Amino acid sequence: MKESNKTIIKSIPDFLDYCEVEKGLSNNTQRNYQRYLQRLVGWLKNTNKEGLLPHQLTSEDIWAYRLHLSRHTDRKGRSLKKISQNYYLIALRALLSYFTAKDIVSLPADKITLPKDARAEKTVKFLTLDQVEKLLLAANVKTSTGLRDRAILESLFSTGLRIAELVALNREQFANIKNKKDLELSIIGKGSHPRTVYFSERALEWLKKYLDTREDRDKALFIHYKTHEDVDARLTSRSMERIVKKYTILAGVPIFTTPHTLRHSYATDLLNQGVDIRTIQEFLGHRSITSTQIYTHVTNKRLRDIHRQFHSGKNMKE
Repeated sequence: MKESNKTIIKSIPDFLDYCEVEKGLSNNTQRNYQRYLQRLVGWLKNTNKEGLLPHQLTSEDIWAYRLHLSRHTDRKGRSLKKISQNYYLIALRALLSYFTAKDIVSLPADKITLPKDARAEKTVKFLTLDQVEKLLLAANVKTSTGLRDRAILESLFSTGLRIAELVALNREQFANIKNKKDLELSIIGKGSHPRTVYFSERALEWLKKYLDTREDRDKALFIHYKTHEDVDARLTSRSMERIVKKYTILAGVPIFTTPHTLRHSYATDLLNQGVDIRTIQEFLGHRSITSTQIYTHVTNKRLRDIHRQFHSGKNMKE
């Protein structure tokens, strides 16, 4: 182990390169780390610790930073939720792990513990099937834009794809769907991990109708129509978020609805149909079962309802 003469702040770009090259983390994860570490940079500068080297970081500094996160308020006086504080701490912990991996003297990452109750704030928001149906039917499929949007909504609910995964799809992956009733598609998901997703007959029919209207040569599956020929027409994640928000309002479904809400709704529906949690993990592409266990609220409720309905004890004489 060696002491580095490069400050913590100047080490962050090296850490991000490490995340990309050696850890193989997705672009989104790298951007999130960069964004969360910017608060650390700001705190170091504001506390006159801009020149702090990795081996000079102490447990007292960590505690002071945690207090900063806990007491921080925005312009409207709102404090950071515990789950948000966790994200900043996770980024710092990843940075310390990087120092260890590179034999740079620093505090061990396990010096940063996360509050056990932070995840309790994170509740899964999902739509009922009736609400999903309203959302899917909200698009005006008599227009090319509405037909595209219907195909997007149907694809999100059918597959449980993350928004970035849906954005990345290309037309060539759907070149031979004309006579198919459903489709299994291999994709490269979060963290560059491959998995198979499944398009239902319903979703595939809307994709066929949408693709039949495409007269352009753009390789992207989903495009925006207001563009010049020399500009990339592929819809961005932000564009898809706006599309879902538009139909959320038109359909009158809960305003919290986002593309990820449809992913939650997909998983919740499968659980309600009796699919086990391990299979859901594979469908969603979670690397750890702990990520999938956020859906146990559904399982627990279903088990409670089954117990109430079928347990024989309720029919015994008292």
